[in-house]
Amino acid sequence: MNVIPSKLTTPIQRPVLRKRGKTLLLLLSGFVSCGLSLHAQDKAGGEDAWKNQYRATATKFSDLIHTKLDVKFDYDKSYMYGKEWVTIKPHFYPSDSLSLDAKGMDLHTVAIVKDGKNVPLKYDYDGMVLRVHLDKKYKNTEKYTIYIDYTAKPNELKVKGSAAITDAKGLYFINPKGEDKDKPTEIWTQGETEANSVWFPTIDKPNQKTTEEITMTVPAKYVTLSNGLLISQKTNGDGTRTDYWKMDLPHAPYLFFMGVGDFAVIKDSYKGKEVSYYVEKAYAPVARRIFGNTPEMIAFYSRITGVDYPWAKYAQMVGRDYVSGAMENTTSTLHGDGAQQDARELSDGNGWEDVIAHELFHQWFGDLVTTESWSNITVNESFADYSETLWNEYKYGKDAGDAINFQGILSYLQQPESAEKNLVRFYYADKEDVFDQVSYPKGGRILNMLRNYVGDSAFFKSLNNYLTTNKFKSAEAQNLRLAFEEVTGQDLNWYWNQWYYGSGHPKLTIDYAYDDAAKQVKVIVNQTQETGKVFRLPIAIDVYNGATKTRSKVWIENKTDTFTIAYNGSRPDLVNVDGDKILLCEKKDNKTLENYLHKYKYAGGYVDRREAVEFCSKHQDDPKAVDLMKLALKDKFYKIRTYTLQRLDFKKDAIKTAFEPLLAGLAEHDDNRLVKAKAIDLLGNFRNPSYKSLFVKATSDSSYSVAGYALEALSELDSAEALTLAKKMQKSPAKGELSAAISGVLIKSGSEADFDVVADNFEKMPTTQNKFEMVMPFTSMLTKVKSTEKVKRGVDLLIQFKEAIPQAYRKQTDPYFDNALNGVATQKLAAGLKDQADYIQSKVTASKKAF
Repeated sequence: MNVIPSKLTTPIQRPVLRKRGKTLLLLLSGFVSCGLSLHAQDKAGGEDAWKNQYRATATKFSDLIHTKLDVKFDYDKSYMYGKEWVTIKPHFYPSDSLSLDAKGMDLHTVAIVKDGKNVPLKYDYDGMVLRVHLDKKYKNTEKYTIYIDYTAKPNELKVKGSAAITDAKGLYFINPKGEDKDKPTEIWTQGETEANSVWFPTIDKPNQKTTEEITMTVPAKYVTLSNGLLISQKTNGDGTRTDYWKMDLPHAPYLFFMGVGDFAVIKDSYKGKEVSYYVEKAYAPVARRIFGNTPEMIAFYSRITGVDYPWAKYAQMVGRDYVSGAMENTTSTLHGDGAQQDARELSDGNGWEDVIAHELFHQWFGDLVTTESWSNITVNESFADYSETLWNEYKYGKDAGDAINFQGILSYLQQPESAEKNLVRFYYADKEDVFDQVSYPKGGRILNMLRNYVGDSAFFKSLNNYLTTNKFKSAEAQNLRLAFEEVTGQDLNWYWNQWYYGSGHPKLTIDYAYDDAAKQVKVIVNQTQETGKVFRLPIAIDVYNGATKTRSKVWIENKTDTFTIAYNGSRPDLVNVDGDKILLCEKKDNKTLENYLHKYKYAGGYVDRREAVEFCSKHQDDPKAVDLMKLALKDKFYKIRTYTLQRLDFKKDAIKTAFEPLLAGLAEHDDNRLVKAKAIDLLGNFRNPSYKSLFVKATSDSSYSVAGYALEALSELDSAEALTLAKKMQKSPAKGELSAAISGVLIKSGSEADFDVVADNFEKMPTTQNKFEMVMPFTSMLTKVKSTEKVKRGVDLLIQFKEAIPQAYRKQTDPYFDNALNGVATQKLAAGLKDQADYIQSKVTASKKAF
């Protein structure tokens, strides 16, 4: 699962980066890595009762064997009419009863199939669990098939949600009556964690596996998607069609999937297996630009794991109003509509590629081998998170992979509360809580450190061992340890106890004491974390004399460790602790400026260069530091160039003078659109009329980012021309930075007549940084709008945006919205527009009460 729906930051807290690529900073990162499921789990016994409730793996009383479904959809009622034949056997002990999860259904028939006939059975049903009284006591060598005729009513299901998760519908009807002309009619399902039992009775636990058949009857104009292969299609006489999907290999119930809609289907292949992309028809021309690396990804993952893609096909569908980022349903991944990028968005780079890689890797880690419990979600999600590093390293080079890995470190460290949580978590308030910065980026970095420790060959051989030993089964973190121990011959309990069953991370202070007479340097490493825990950390220390590097491998394992390293000749230019830059830690590395200058030029890695730029950015009065930042603007990797631009202090006149021509050069000639856009953004702050032609030309750039920043920059020089261009641009579709820039110019220089365009742009914006940054300008425009109807629409849009933010994070974001809206109400009252002020205050009050 990839949890990505919320991508914004506030002035209150520095954001956490979860999704990479052009998607901006994430505050609500807990809602971004494979279809974060929306499910309910009561917190009984008080707020802290969970701390004493051990979350055991679900006991297996019965085993699912095969699930056959025949379903039809009622679009008017948002119902699904289902018939199910589920084949089961007792797990070990003989049993005369069966419990199935079946949430919020109407049950019409519950029977056992005997000699082709349905024999009714007695049952108890409380609206959540179906308890069936079997016709006899069955042994674990005896299979039986239960038939259930039922109606699923997902929109009528009433459950309590967690602070972060408010929905548990499992089955979603999107615009079912076609009332919204700007939105397609779709049906899709979301099972993780335990919501598929809203639309079919099952044992809804991750340690179950079953084969599957689904027959779907749908309007003939729609296409369908499900797990496995499409076996047959039958056109009916009533304008419908019946599609028959079959999945011959067992997988977990939460990975069952149905998708229905008016999609274009673009087909690729991998070794003769279908690889397909289901997108809205408007995106058919760019579908391969979005998803086209998928066959190469499959080949890459098959090669590194030593397990060829195990399923019959791989399809990816994009669903409207999806409740998360993406979900790795077996053979049929569902993506949120953020995956659908037009050609202009893609000119900035595919902002969804890491999600595509993440979900695909789940087909091995999560689908082929599945976590046995939500406590062990690391064996699903940490691998998928780390796959983003692996793919980028392979496809785009080591810098790209290291950048993803480093961003994972930052993402975890920027949520201090995460340090209190174990990676494998047997105590939690709600099962949804484990989908967080510990299971995702921290877990991914733990795998990266393990790879560095055992070496690539052993690492990937161990993954192969884990997958082949546990294929089509469920597993836990200890199974992974055993796989690594069998390959490496080492006892790795120390690593698992420290990183998987422990919490926190090291905080290091690193000092250097040189003794030129003795020709040695002492490297003193202090662990300063105040948790009482001391970490064992195998690392490399690299000593540089010019370009010559000498490596020492050492263990940090005490509160204070001192490593004495001899050197020949002159004092080393650099001692680089953690030479591979793999440690998940906070650190204070007491190097000199000269050390960092040498580090940038000779240590060479992405993190080494980034750390050098960061250090120099704090010393922009030093000519040597400035020279390095100039050099970094020519770095081979665009993320270093972008980072350097972000770190320049243009409040200093000397920096403005020194870097203005470099900015102009990047704005005109850099081959990366994101670097070019950032350079234009900064150049606009100079308000230099000589750049007007550059800005005007750039407003026609294919990149929304470049065009948007250019329009903003132009507005600082010539607001009238910027307004003319904005009104011209508003007639064509615009997204991202360009949409925000058009709205910004219309707010700044336009009139009330432009309100509808601004409001339309605001409504269409996804929950991103751009939209959050539009809140204050949009509320400012509302203060000038006289029309009560328009004011009400604007207030409603702001409240909708506010309430779209997951509840777990609204304590931080709500005051921002409320203060902005209350400010508008105050000005309306002062202007004598009491009705408007009262409406605003009533909406704010109602929203507070609802929260």
